[in-house]
Amino acid sequence: MTNQATLIINAAIVNEGRLTEEDVLIKNGRIEAIGVNISVPNGLEVIDANGKLLLPGLIDDQVHFREPGLTHKGGIRSESMAAIAGGVTSFMDMPNVDPPTLTRELLLQKYEIARGKAHANYAFYMGSSNDNIDEIKSLQAGDACGVKIFMGASTGNLLVDDNDALEQIFAESPVLIVTHCEDTPMIDKNLEAAKLKYDGEIPISEHPAIRSVDACYKSSSKAVSLAKKHGSKLHVLHLTTAKEMELFETGDHKKNITAEVCVHHLYFNDSSYDQLGSKMVCNPAIKTRADQIALINALKEDRIDIIATDHAPHTSEEKAKPYPNCPSGIPLVQHSLLALLEISRENNIPIETIVKKTSHAVADRYGIIDRGYIREGYWADLVLVDPKGSQKVTSDNILYECGWSPFEGHCFDGLIEMTFVNGLKVFEDGKILSEPSGKKLDFRS
Repeated sequence: MTNQATLIINAAIVNEGRLTEEDVLIKNGRIEAIGVNISVPNGLEVIDANGKLLLPGLIDDQVHFREPGLTHKGGIRSESMAAIAGGVTSFMDMPNVDPPTLTRELLLQKYEIARGKAHANYAFYMGSSNDNIDEIKSLQAGDACGVKIFMGASTGNLLVDDNDALEQIFAESPVLIVTHCEDTPMIDKNLEAAKLKYDGEIPISEHPAIRSVDACYKSSSKAVSLAKKHGSKLHVLHLTTAKEMELFETGDHKKNITAEVCVHHLYFNDSSYDQLGSKMVCNPAIKTRADQIALINALKEDRIDIIATDHAPHTSEEKAKPYPNCPSGIPLVQHSLLALLEISRENNIPIETIVKKTSHAVADRYGIIDRGYIREGYWADLVLVDPKGSQKVTSDNILYECGWSPFEGHCFDGLIEMTFVNGLKVFEDGKILSEPSGKKLDFRS
């Protein structure tokens, strides 16, 4: 249920490449008006932003909320609570759950699970395998936000390593293809070499050498080649290397092939493995400072189109297993915006660019209807940020089911003050204010 009317006054609105001081009237879940000195209808709540930043809510196109089947790690309710606490108002969830989302029936079941559980708006990917091409071909616009291909690196039957199956998916998928690109044979060879070198006790710092630059490039270049061959709409997820940047075009224009980077690959580099240990282990691996700088520069050049999180919680007990048996993945949605604001300040990236890559570009690339911008008539998915505030990450304020964060103990400059989802104020001053109110995302055909 949405609130009837709210007026946010004196906001510093960051939207569509501009920063303007205006008011925003929200009515029945949508943005009714944007302007100065908007008349105040009777009975509405007035919020004085007092010059704080008002941004469109983040749309995270890559999360693992672990439901169904893996809810000891996290679930749609817990992880979407963490999302709205971090200013993420919409999410797209991956298919590597239990059972994997490889059929339209299982896809529908995930939407049923999310209804009434999701604090943010939601969509789900269809998974791909070597033998579910008929399920993929039958997808209609809105059934799934995209088809996820694990190109050479996954578990179980979500791995697509058959060339004929890949050719068919790239030729015939009716929806956007998104890819995880690492080459498993190359990774396996590197792992066996490391076991011999270290007599089975491999240090965690070897993770980026095992899941190497060449393993990433071999797979991502294959994906780009297939997309060019078939004219496919391709979005390559969580790129990590300077070498891969040559595969993608610069500039802000409509592209058939787009590129993504994740928050942790912008924030961390391999100097942090000794400090954070298994908490740093993710796939693709966090790599060198030179790779990190290349990703940041690619963001500035519009070579990287979207920023996401790849939020992937595991329990502390699971992550404490010795390498390489510790699972890969990092929980990030609650602090992604604060981390990006820090990256923005330290690397001279305009906040308008952060908004573009986390909201505008996601809505445009996926064809999401009436979200991702602060525009009259659009759904009021908004986040109010106090740039002069601060937020320390502690075990007491982490909302993930897994209970930990790689940022624990860090104090961010900046504070997520309020979050609105579909016009409803759902988060304020560190507290979740409402029952789940997220809606299924709508997509253009």
